[in-house]
Amino acid sequence: MTADGLSRVFAALADPTRRDMVARLAGGDATVNQLAEPYTMSLQAVYKHLKVLEEAGLVSRPPGPQPRSVRLELDVFDAVGGWIEQYRRRAEARYQRLDAVLAAMRDKDEARDQERKGHQR
Repeated sequence: MTADGLSRVFAALADPTRRDMVARLAGGDATVNQLAEPYTMSLQAVYKHLKVLEEAGLVSRPPGPQPRSVRLELDVFDAVGGWIEQYRRRAEARYQRLDAVLAAMRDKDEARDQERKGHQR
């Protein structure tokens, strides 16, 4: 996924209403009217949210007469997940290095404490 495409995805998901729509579509396809049901906004506002999600590639609506189902595009989430995963792996590697440093420091402190106890006897 290009950086520009990734930016559109994150921008689209920055809005809580659009995130909620995506979460609801994760359970299955829905018509625009079904998606609009829980919101206190106009149908036009719902269409504007869907347009942002469509332009980001997160959802699609097949051509044809109304009512058309809105479908979640899972491939986009796979690409975003892959991007996030590379940074998660990097962070995990840093945490593992930190754990090793802390363990070495702890071992050194324990050895020093044991040495002091031996000298006090």
